Amino acid sequence: MKKVAIYGQAYTALAEKEVKILLSVLERHNIVVFFEQQFYDLFIENKSLSKKYPTYSHFEDLSNSFDVMFTIGGDGTILRAVTYVRDLNIPILGINTGRLGFLATIQKDQIEEAIDLILKKEYTLQERSLLQIETTPDTKEFSELNFALNEVTIARRNTTSMIGIKTFLNTEYLTNYWADGLIIATPTGSTGYSLSCDGPVILPDSKSFVITPIAPHNLNARPMVIPDETNIFLEVSAREKDFLISLDSRITTVPQETKIKIQKASFTIKSILPKNQSHLKTLRGKLLWGEDTRNEAL
Repeated sequence: MKKVAIYGQAYTALAEKEVKILLSVLERHNIVVFFEQQFYDLFIENKSLSKKYPTYSHFEDLSNSFDVMFTIGGDGTILRAVTYVRDLNIPILGINTGRLGFLATIQKDQIEEAIDLILKKEYTLQERSLLQIETTPDTKEFSELNFALNEVTIARRNTTSMIGIKTFLNTEYLTNYWADGLIIATPTGSTGYSLSCDGPVILPDSKSFVITPIAPHNLNARPMVIPDETNIFLEVSAREKDFLISLDSRITTVPQETKIKIQKASFTIKSILPKNQSHLKTLRGKLLWGEDTRNEAL
């Protein structure tokens, strides 16, 4: 590990402490550090850095010469970081200053240990699939950033009325969901919005996506797991003239006649899993699985 990038969205006392710990460990190993420009500016404003660092402000400022991107924040920070990494194959390690943290799993007291394990190559890379969206007519907001690590969500706008979402898998009609919306989630996103709508938890290396309706009025509508090679086509009908599409945290309004195609993206995001961690351990810790007095003796 010779060169790394650091990304964050907000300056807090906790973020400052974790960045300083991270910098001290990296500099001890003579590793070159680049900061995302806006995050760097927050630290400069608060006079929190003892020296200057090179910065990046766009996907084009990065390259596959970077060994790791460290994120400071929660899972939402990682979703934003993905817009910089894209298809560059830069592995991501999330340092958690947020809440649950299914993706950002490294706590401040684990930073040094995690970096030591990376330097010793005692880690695995989890490849996380993404969704890619195409709309007809084209939606300019998604012309460049047309992908999502967690989910693509279709939702009603400015109305209390449900919308109809006619859904096709490849060329075959599935159903017309009458609901507040529809979530198409990746395995990574299965512990997010989809989980809140009674969707299943899917392990990161599963070759599948999940379709989860939001408050469906079809009483027999249930979340559905599908192969990730499936092309999904959606058509929306609503009382309002438009509806919402969101890709992770990026959201836009589109006219009702917009047709949507969703498929697996052509690239993956790599997340670093130090050898002292596992996804199942994270699930037990975050979702409190096994919190039962009968398990205490096991």
